[in-house]
Amino acid sequence: MENQSNKTAMNLPYIVGITLAATLGGLLFGYDTAVISGAIGSLRIHFGLNDLQEGWAASSALVGCILGASVAGWVADRFGRKPGLIAAALFFTISAIGSAIPDTFSEFIVYRIVGGVGVGIASMLSPMYIAEIAPEHLRGRLVSLNQFAIVFGMLVVYFVNYWIAGQGDQTWNTETGWRWMFGSETIPAGLFLLLLLFVPHSPRWLMLVGQEQKADTVLSKIMNPEYAKKALAEIKASLHQDLSKPKVRILGQGFGWVVFIGIMLSVFQQITGINVILYYAPRIFSQLGGGTTDTALLQTIVVGAVNLVFTVIAILTVDRLGRKPLMIFGSLGMGICITAVGTTAYLEITDSWILIFMLGYIANFALSLGPVVWVLLSEIFPNQIRGKAMAIAVAAQWISNFAVSQTFPMMMGNSYLMDNFHGGFPFWIYGAMCIVTILFVWKFVPETKGKKLEDMEALWRKKSDLVPEEPVAAGSTRV
Repeated sequence: MENQSNKTAMNLPYIVGITLAATLGGLLFGYDTAVISGAIGSLRIHFGLNDLQEGWAASSALVGCILGASVAGWVADRFGRKPGLIAAALFFTISAIGSAIPDTFSEFIVYRIVGGVGVGIASMLSPMYIAEIAPEHLRGRLVSLNQFAIVFGMLVVYFVNYWIAGQGDQTWNTETGWRWMFGSETIPAGLFLLLLLFVPHSPRWLMLVGQEQKADTVLSKIMNPEYAKKALAEIKASLHQDLSKPKVRILGQGFGWVVFIGIMLSVFQQITGINVILYYAPRIFSQLGGGTTDTALLQTIVVGAVNLVFTVIAILTVDRLGRKPLMIFGSLGMGICITAVGTTAYLEITDSWILIFMLGYIANFALSLGPVVWVLLSEIFPNQIRGKAMAIAVAAQWISNFAVSQTFPMMMGNSYLMDNFHGGFPFWIYGAMCIVTILFVWKFVPETKGKKLEDMEALWRKKSDLVPEEPVAAGSTRV
């Protein structure tokens, strides 16, 4: 009865509106990181890049992502989640314009790094902001909408790239087409900046900086005033502002373990190979499948569509089936499919088989590591350390992404590996990492379905055998 009454107390249209505005950060995350897939071939010819430089062109934005994610926690705690997202929107806009007009490869890299800073900030703050606004019974689905926005942004830019590439011949694309691909990002970036002017600050951040009245005002818009007061009291208790418990620290109280788990979830999301598929799909299809550039771009759109459809399925099931089952079974499917990609490449049985197994891999990722890792990262950390802990975990994610993205073209361009494994070697590595992911999630990651954010401290204290887990008080409001 309590849970049902909490649901009816929520201002759902307002919550969904705020969420959709915040998810534009996710859309730009996907747009900015995937735009390179359609432009990389033209960039290679235009600037005369070798394999190492091609990897740098694709992965340079990830340096900015690491920087952005590293400072995002400080920005989020010092200035708030909303100003941090506004800063990300500005970085996106500057990068979109600058990446479209460079005269040299070095200038292009600088602007891609600037865009990466925006991606790094948004990749952390968008899901965290949504989690801090969302009701407990909807948090998984609403945070997963950010992943939907990421893959939707990727799909949109795949269509944009395909359309732009069709406006001219190879020479036009080499000189001009790729510039329009990067410049097109100014449209969603401007929209994101505009909508952010109308969203409220996170009530949990407002409480963190002592602005209780403003937090109450925001909560009263999200739910009715009676429930807002109860939620405010629970948030205040979780922040230990009454000094009844010691302040929560990342190290020394058992919470270093949850930060380690967050780091490893981020690392596994990347070293299982997802961004190799998303960044280099046209090259993979052309090199292993033997198709033309246009066909490869069209196949990339199919990859994006499958990613989108199965992300929707994950959104509908994450709050019903739970986080762990989706992670374990999705990782198993990913491992099987990516290993099959490597095996068909090794046996030189390519053509349609590469696409089929790659689509299976994408579908399983979209059901598991794609949305669920972001849900877990946004909810597993105690309130007091969420900004700093999530910044560490997301920075680790971008470092792993950089390592994978930088090494893939080097492996595919290595004559020894190609002569002996025919392009299958890197995919076998990613398949092995999927198995390691399953074991880690099964052994160490708790199920957080149905728990409110204020429960996280007690959960990790219990796992550290420091204090017994505190029961949820009767009549408490789950937000």
